[in-house]
This record gives sequence, C-alpha cells and structure tokens, in this order.
Amino acid sequence: MGLAEITSRLRAAEARAGRAAGAVTLIAVSKLQPGARVAEVLRQGQRVFGENYVQEAAAKWPAWRAEFQGVKLHLIGPLQSNKAKAAVELFDAIHTLDRPSLADRLARLAEARGQCPEVFVQVNTGAEPQKAGVLPDALDRFVADCRALGLPLAGLMCIPPEAEDAAPHFAMLAAMAARNGLAGLSMGMSSDFEAAVAAGATHVRIGSAIFGPRT
Repeated sequence: MGLAEITSRLRAAEARAGRAAGAVTLIAVSKLQPGARVAEVLRQGQRVFGENYVQEAAAKWPAWRAEFQGVKLHLIGPLQSNKAKAAVELFDAIHTLDRPSLADRLARLAEARGQCPEVFVQVNTGAEPQKAGVLPDALDRFVADCRALGLPLAGLMCIPPEAEDAAPHFAMLAAMAARNGLAGLSMGMSSDFEAAVAAGATHVRIGSAIFGPRT
C-alpha cells in the first residue's frame, strides 16, 4: 500500500470527519522492519515513527536522526521500569503509561532532567486480562494521581480487542479523555484508523500498511 496511499486515506478521513488536514499525526510503526524500508519512508518525507522496544530503537535511530532532520520517536510498546531512563532520553512521546510504579519512575526522571516526553495513559478498554493498560473504572483516579506527581499527560491510548468492532472502544476513549480534560487520543491502526479519525483520534499508529509485512 505504501506511505502515499495511507497519507491520502488519512487526509480523506479527516475531511469526512470535518477536521482540518493534518489534524491527525501519522505514526509510522517501524518496529522490526528492515532498515532499507524505514530509510525509504524517511526519504519520502515521513518524520514521526513508532517503536515497541527501547533497545531496538536505541540501536538504529541515532544514525537516522543524524541524517534526517526533524525525526520524532514515539514509544508504543510496553515500558519496563528499568528501561524508563533510556526511554525518556530517546523518545519524544511515550504512549504506554499503565501503572503507578511507572508513573512514579517517569515523574522522578522528569524532575531530574527538567523535561519529559509527552505521556499518554494506556487504557485497557476491553478489560482483557492478557493486555496491559489501566482499566476504565480506574482511569480517572490514575489520571489524578499522575497529575499530582507533576507528570504532564498529553492524552490516552488504547488497542481495542481484535475480535470486536473498534468504534465503541474509540468512542469510550474519547469520552474518558474529554472527562479528564485530555486532548490527545492515540488510537487506530492499519485496519481501523479511519474509524479512529472519525472518533477524534489525534495520533494513528500504522505499520504494515506503510512498510509491508514484518520479516
């Protein structure tokens, strides 16, 4: 499919939703993709990328950042507390804050550094036992606790259950964000990003539709 077609579809989805062109940030998910594919997408002008693993990102992105100006990296995979220091130094945004201990760690690191990446709280909208994320019933308290720590929250993130219609989960996330005064909505992937845009997504995370199947 490729970057050009996905960008065209994203602009069309924004227009259908009555939103300004460029209102939604396209995160190209480059985890586990061959370097040649990522470099080609960089040459096509894409500058916002998502990675799942701190060590993988640390190994490959410094060289590309030196070659291509304006690259922004978003961590979209689970973050272990022992990788938090490396993550805040490498990433411009972290989409997977999901527990109090990680909030404490990020807040301490932010205070020590005097700056912090954008932070999104991951919400387990489907209450799936195997999936990370704050449960919906616990979200309001968790957001309040994060703010009490001085952590700058940008928004919420979700990954809807694979076997369900994603639209109700997007609507749920949007309602929770509005209730908590959060503007950012990280939701929507290759198969459902247009529905996410219609529901108010500010960031969509698209990998295989841009790069092709992972090797």
